[in-house]
Amino acid sequence: MIDHGRPPKPTAFVLAGGGSFGAIQVGMMHALAKHGVVADLVVGSSVGAINGAYYAGDPTLKGVLGLEAIWRGLKRQDVFPVTWRSLLGFAWRRDFLIPHDGIRRLIEDHLPYRNLQDAALPLHIVTTDFISGESIVLSEGSAVEAILASTAIPGAFTPVHYRGHFLADGAISSNTPVRVAVRMGAKRLIVLPTGHACAVNDHPPAGAVANALHALTLLIARQLVAELEGLASDIEYVVVPPLCPLVGSPYDFSRTDDHIERAIISTDAWLAQNGLDRHGLIPHEARPHSH
Repeated sequence: MIDHGRPPKPTAFVLAGGGSFGAIQVGMMHALAKHGVVADLVVGSSVGAINGAYYAGDPTLKGVLGLEAIWRGLKRQDVFPVTWRSLLGFAWRRDFLIPHDGIRRLIEDHLPYRNLQDAALPLHIVTTDFISGESIVLSEGSAVEAILASTAIPGAFTPVHYRGHFLADGAISSNTPVRVAVRMGAKRLIVLPTGHACAVNDHPPAGAVANALHALTLLIARQLVAELEGLASDIEYVVVPPLCPLVGSPYDFSRTDDHIERAIISTDAWLAQNGLDRHGLIPHEARPHSH
């Protein structure tokens, strides 16, 4: 980080959820890494858990470019493999619509470590105890199980039974887990939100999973503002502006290339305008709004 004549504060990258809009975070990390901005620890929830885990494994521009290549090759069926078989299973009272196979395969094929404590940076994955609603933070143990749990959207994926808990999407309890980052020792937060589809038409997205993801991104935007405004005064934070206007659905992976490229350009511009020094500001793009 840039030295301003004071001891550096432990800095966390805080990555929110947002389905396919997670590609926006990849563009943000590309620009940050290119400008030499690095984290001391990483906290991720939902799709932010996936991106955070890959970044913590190789927190360099080369590592981000590897994650970027994975994202550019993704199709919806790789993450949300809805088939006639899964639909029939759901109709016969199964408690989930989509198997975890797609996300499990992505993690096992590409993540360069197996346990969270083996990442290059301290990594904290936020999940939700599906019985109590409390946040459960995983910092060691199986990376696959932690990420599967943090991305388990209720109704779409079954909760993950792990360490005596039924764990589900971190979005339920702490989608932008800034307070978790503070608990883990961060004194400076760089928040990477995914944004929400602020420029959609007058109709909600089509499909159950698309609607659930759209609702979660709206929740994220409101929760982010509330959590940041409630932080103690000794905690510095900056919020990287998400894309605006943003169209599409967090269930749609066809816009990934565009999301990454736009996020690189917009984050480059934000850095050039000394965005890292604008502590305590929540940009308009990160607040709930419409067009």
